[in-house]
Amino acid sequence: MPDIWLAWLAILCGFAGLIWSADRFVDGSAAIASNFGLSKLIIGLTIVSLGTSAPEIVVSISAALKDAGDMAIGNALGSNLANVGLVLAITALIAPMPIKKHLLTQEVPILLLVTALAGVILWDTTVTLTEGIILLGSIGPLLYLMAKHKKEHPEEASDDEIPELGLKAASVWFVIGLGTLIASSEILVWGATQVATDFGVSPLIIGLTVVAVGTSLPELAASVMSAIRGHHEMALGNIIGSNIFNILTVMAVPGLISPPVMEDAVFSRDYLAMAGMTLLLACAIGADYILRNRGSKGTGHARLGRRIGTTLLLAYIAYYVVLFS
Repeated sequence: MPDIWLAWLAILCGFAGLIWSADRFVDGSAAIASNFGLSKLIIGLTIVSLGTSAPEIVVSISAALKDAGDMAIGNALGSNLANVGLVLAITALIAPMPIKKHLLTQEVPILLLVTALAGVILWDTTVTLTEGIILLGSIGPLLYLMAKHKKEHPEEASDDEIPELGLKAASVWFVIGLGTLIASSEILVWGATQVATDFGVSPLIIGLTVVAVGTSLPELAASVMSAIRGHHEMALGNIIGSNIFNILTVMAVPGLISPPVMEDAVFSRDYLAMAGMTLLLACAIGADYILRNRGSKGTGHARLGRRIGTTLLLAYIAYYVVLFS
């Protein structure tokens, strides 16, 4: 019994370390890039966007190195489910989120395409080295196209705040943040593995639930606080971007380090649930935007409101019922 309590303590400490260190790591990285003259647009598209997936990426690396690649895959799928069914749903319940046109023309189509690619890869319930390279290799062209589009449409660029730190201070926070991220992920993966063994469930299930929800806590906290303060314009776009990078990076890592072979349910249950939730979100965004702008010459104020927030939350709860039944 003492061992299992120690494992749960490790999970809680791991989560706390990940949440704290992810912000320090991103701030330090962004400030270093700014000191070297990188534009705010490029920093926002790369460091800040990828930074939201930093906890998932580091946990995925740690799990893959311990031959628990299925936990890493579960983390990727579960985090995307939690981002939509928990983070977006709760944020929409607190305050409806505005839907910008570029979400329909850029981010949502990319998310649907990347989600379809994940389905092709997980069809045989494994992620090979070649598939990992394909996923990771897709990031470069994607960032290039996004940067090109944002330069052509500067009004769509997000107003990311880059910390004003000197190179020395930024480097210190970068090292501290990265070191704490790695240490926290090691503690978390050890605790999660012990809990999985004790309860007799697969690392995949732990990755889909405990680890996924925990690594989504930063997004949940940030989105809820922004909604409470009335600054929730970017919440929807940030979550969609996070889900894109979760698939392309977090899911790629096990294939590059230790290709896992997983149970059939990873596709028939978990991937299809993520794909269904993603499609539901895309349809809700598209339908609301079209209906609110019909006959208004594009001046309608489309938003992701409480009705769809409730639907997404209920769908997420239903997934958990299926998962544990």
